[in-house]
Amino acid sequence: MRRIVLSLALIFSASQAASAIEVKVSAQALERTLRAQLFNGPQGRYYIRGDANSPCYVYAESPHVTFVQDRIVVRVHARSKLGTSVRGACLGVSLTTDTDVSLIPEAEEESIGFRDARIEKLSESRELNFILAPFLSHKVPAQMKVNAAVLMRQLLSRSTETTGYALSLDSLKLHSLLVEGESLVMDADANLKVN
Repeated sequence: MRRIVLSLALIFSASQAASAIEVKVSAQALERTLRAQLFNGPQGRYYIRGDANSPCYVYAESPHVTFVQDRIVVRVHARSKLGTSVRGACLGVSLTTDTDVSLIPEAEEESIGFRDARIEKLSESRELNFILAPFLSHKVPAQMKVNAAVLMRQLLSRSTETTGYALSLDSLKLHSLLVEGESLVMDADANLKVN
């Protein structure tokens, strides 16, 4: 009986025109996305300059995402050897710092996007900041962007195995994204189909 009621509820809700839904996304989910899309190099590093075999390099690692007021804050640990490469060694200085950039979430059709990147904390080194600033204000927001419709379709693709019903997402339109406490709240219209 319970299964029949659930089936009818799913069919009824899916037969409606696009319906409003609210989805809550955790900071950890955004952090996993950032790690998968940007920090996917050797040892979870993203090389801004050089690579794992370069004597002189700048890389960021260990991204951590939190929510502060209405903003998403991304903290990364940056390491560098700045100088000149001579016979396979870097003659210069080694610098290590934690840097923060904050972003405002923005609904972009089917995607979760970000705007108003604001660097909250940089290093004491002007040379390192010259390299880190574009990475934090442009690369990080671009790589955190997530197509929510694609993710939902991937989740629903296994619905037949788990529920016995083939669920599919026909359309998704994000209207707003707001940081509320420990969640990024997504308000959207969605059109689901149940077979």
